[in-house]
Amino acid sequence: MLTVDKKEFWFVVGSQHLYGEEALTKVKNNAETIVDSLNKSQKLPYPIVLKELAVTADTITSIMKEANYQDQVAGVITWMHTFSPAKMWIRGTKLLQKPLLHLATQFNESIPWETIDMDFMNLNQAAHGDREYGFINARLNKKNQIVVGYWQSEKVQKQIAQWMDVVVAYNESFAIKVARFGDNMRNVAVTEGDKVEAQIQFGWVVDYYGIGDLVKVIEAVTDEEVTTLFEEYKELYDFDYGEYDHTTWEDHVKVQAKQEIGIRRFLEAGDYNAFTTNFEDLYGMQQLPGLAVQRLMAEGYGFAGEGDWKTAALDRLMKIMAQNQNTGFMEDYTYELAAGKEAILQSHMMEVDPTLAVNRPKIVVSPLSMGDREDPARLVFDGKAGDGVVVSMADFGTHYKLLINEVEAFEPTEKAPHLPVARMLWKVKPNFHDGVSAWIRTGGGHHTVVSLNLTTEQIETWARLVDLEYVVIK
Repeated sequence: MLTVDKKEFWFVVGSQHLYGEEALTKVKNNAETIVDSLNKSQKLPYPIVLKELAVTADTITSIMKEANYQDQVAGVITWMHTFSPAKMWIRGTKLLQKPLLHLATQFNESIPWETIDMDFMNLNQAAHGDREYGFINARLNKKNQIVVGYWQSEKVQKQIAQWMDVVVAYNESFAIKVARFGDNMRNVAVTEGDKVEAQIQFGWVVDYYGIGDLVKVIEAVTDEEVTTLFEEYKELYDFDYGEYDHTTWEDHVKVQAKQEIGIRRFLEAGDYNAFTTNFEDLYGMQQLPGLAVQRLMAEGYGFAGEGDWKTAALDRLMKIMAQNQNTGFMEDYTYELAAGKEAILQSHMMEVDPTLAVNRPKIVVSPLSMGDREDPARLVFDGKAGDGVVVSMADFGTHYKLLINEVEAFEPTEKAPHLPVARMLWKVKPNFHDGVSAWIRTGGGHHTVVSLNLTTEQIETWARLVDLEYVVIK
């Protein structure tokens, strides 16, 4: 389900006619070599397309206008091969509505001291051109990314790749549609928010549906469809029958299978790629969706519980950014306060994302005190280890704010035989006391999205693109 339209990035090289046609031919040849090499490197997630040399204001303006109206173009990468007078860039740069990356590099890695002359200096003055071009971007207040270094280095290519992932997510953000099944959890503050402002600022469309609308679709799912999906469960997961007889246990699991098919069918019909549920709003439902939600999250759907549409949309956004790897909805639950072992146990009532699982999940059926429905099935597993970021979105009435905390996740070593939910453990940075204090002081919510694949810089890049206030705790 986590698919995006085919995307590409345009590569625009700055120069000028002052150097003559022979020099411009070399500029073009160098640019072709760089683009061809980057595309063949297999280090970039999306292809680069070389455009004509940017040697006049009219050419630059034409390229940028075309980039705006070509849906497959996610962003523009510029390289100042030589000195490109920045007045030529003003109109085109002002018109550009796609994200922009300034690649501060040069064709050669080292200065050829034995042969360097003024012809070489004039042709290879990227250091000169970068300052001129950088000034005009700063004066125009462009929220462009800057990557500095030799274009063949792994570090530079990794930075370009990470920016590409953010940019594609930024573009796809305007296609995020959240279906709210029921309203927000009553009396909870942090899950509220201005949906109109979210659509204006982030592109997120948020639609409400009564539970009866969803129940009607779920009830139309056939027994044959449920049986087929149940057989798939057998292949993918361990079955933990606990104290239930097999028939009762399987009947409860099949309720989730029916919900999974129905929810997916509903979302597909409305082109929704994120959704919420609420245990206080289950009229006509046999169970609160647990296993069903986890399976849909694993496919790439954004989700958050208790009607928290902001986190559901953020989940979808970060999944796109991370290509659905090790990224999902989470909630702070319980502290570990033993000296030297301080950590936070992360979980939810049931809906923990299987993309974060370190071991083969098992299906468990267990009572749920909230919701007043029959015992729901869910996937239980332990979370992976690794460095990551945890992100929360809050509406402060006058504006939205993004909270970003760097974390170090680690695999649990203690068994939890009576805990019928998936779990994840992490240490917050810079340390437990300062990290938790800063999160609380700055208004970070209890619902978050965690990613072990994304970096703080990537989240910051997106926040700047959408003019979003953010706070980094690290």
